[in-house]
Parts: sequence; structure tokens; C-alpha cells
Amino acid sequence: MRVFVTGASGWNGRHLVAELLGAGHQVVGLARSDASATFVAGLGADVLRGGLDDLDSLRAGADAADAVAHLAFIHDDFTRMDLAIEADARAVAAIGEVLAGTGKPLVTTGGTPALGGRTAVESDWSPLGNPGTGPGRDANARAALALADRGVRSSVLRLPPTVHGTGDHGFIAALVGLARQQGVAGYVGDGSARWAAVHVKDAARLYRLALEHASAGTVLHGIGDGGVPGREIAAAIGRGLDLPVASVPAESLGFFGMMLSLDYAAAAPRTRELLDWKPEHPGLIEDLDLGHYFGR
Repeated sequence: MRVFVTGASGWNGRHLVAELLGAGHQVVGLARSDASATFVAGLGADVLRGGLDDLDSLRAGADAADAVAHLAFIHDDFTRMDLAIEADARAVAAIGEVLAGTGKPLVTTGGTPALGGRTAVESDWSPLGNPGTGPGRDANARAALALADRGVRSSVLRLPPTVHGTGDHGFIAALVGLARQQGVAGYVGDGSARWAAVHVKDAARLYRLALEHASAGTVLHGIGDGGVPGREIAAAIGRGLDLPVASVPAESLGFFGMMLSLDYAAAAPRTRELLDWKPEHPGLIEDLDLGHYFGR
């Protein structure tokens, strides 16, 4: 297939491009800057210039493709998440217009819900949505799923808050940075709140399987570790930095303190059954113990 990938230069996108190319697919990656275009071309993909605000480019990319993977999301300003969600909604609608009636696959990206102590599965939706983006991005996911009624083989891949691996500059890398600054690897409360996670290469393979095989209207979960307690994450960071491990006030960790206060467990029973997907790469604690988050 010729697959159009938005967010091709991002953390998840670059691994999906490599996964698709390795499986024999052709890839066209959306790039909004010269640097992104150079990076995507270096991965071996063709490049289409444009961003999420360039709906004509999105339509053109979708029209020329056999399948679309929509991974791009504007993370530039967490204080204006409403604008990012609105841009995402417009992007999904524009891609959906082009794919309607074609039967072509579209996989979009969402986040697993936090259910306050209960493990989230594919059938679950939280009225509060994903803690990082609220209910708005869930609305976009539902809109993508509704495209199944318009002749699009649409699916939504919901990812946990931590998608880890060598080169990750996201949540775990930020916690490592805070531990370095503060001289302690901290967890919130008693550290029992759980975090789901997945290795980025396992997530990339799941995106590919969704494009190749997922039925229309399917919700998928990319879950490797179903729930790692916060104190275990802190302990691994403490080992890696040779720092003490302790409970710290949530406010001392800023935005991350709020996130670490939530029980964010999830599982993927239906995904594993439908697509015969099983994580093969290191889990979160094993990945931390490999040392690459600490410059080793």
C-alpha cells in the first residue's frame, strides 16, 4: 500500500514510517518544516509539505494514498489544548471527506482513559476523556470511528501516556530531568497509582497491523505494561541516577505531579485477539534499566 502518514517526523511517526517501509509499503510523510522534510526523506519516505492547518495538503495526501495513518497532533502549547483539539478535528474531517466511500483504511490516534482505579479496556470511554487532553480528543476519535458508516475502514489506536524507547524525549525523559534537578526520584502519595506504557516499536507495529487488518469502527489499545506503579518508575530512575527515592508533593513535579496522581491502568485484550498483536520489546522498567534515559 501507499500510506500517507501525518506526524511522520514525530516520535511515534518516525517509527511507524520505518515499520511500514520494512513491511514493503510505500510511505508519504507530511512535513511542515524544512527540517522535518529532510528528516522524513532520510527515513526513506516521500514528502508532502504541509501541516494540520493546511487542509488542502491533507486532502491531497489522503486522495493519493491507499491508506492513511493520522498521528500528528499539535503539542506546542499545553495551555491552549483546545486549539490543538480543534485543529485535529478539522484534520480528521478533511481526511474523512476524501476517503468517504472508498473503503480505504484510516487509523487515527487517541489516548487511553483514566478510570480511577479500574483498568481501561477498548470498550471504555471516560466522561472526562484523556487526562492530558480532556474529552475533546475523545470526540475526535468518535468522529473518526463514525466514518465507518461513510465507507471508510476507520479505526482508532489509543495509546497510554508513556510510549518509551531509545531517543524518547517525552514523559519519562521529563521525569528523569526533574529528578536530576531536584536530587530525588519522586513519586506522588504512596506511589501506588499505576501507569500503562508501551514500547514505541510495539506501537508502530500495531499501527501497521491496524492499517492492514483492522475492521471498520474498531477501537484498539496499544498497551505493553498494563499498569506500572509510580514508585517502581521512581525506583528505576533512582537506580539510573544514583539518587534517593521518596514520596514528594505533587506540586513539586508541576504538570507531571497531577498526572502521576492518577491511576492510569489499561489493557488490550480485544486488540491482542483481533490482530494477534503481542508486545515484543522491553517493558518500561526494563527499558529504564537499559540506561539510555541516563545517557549510558
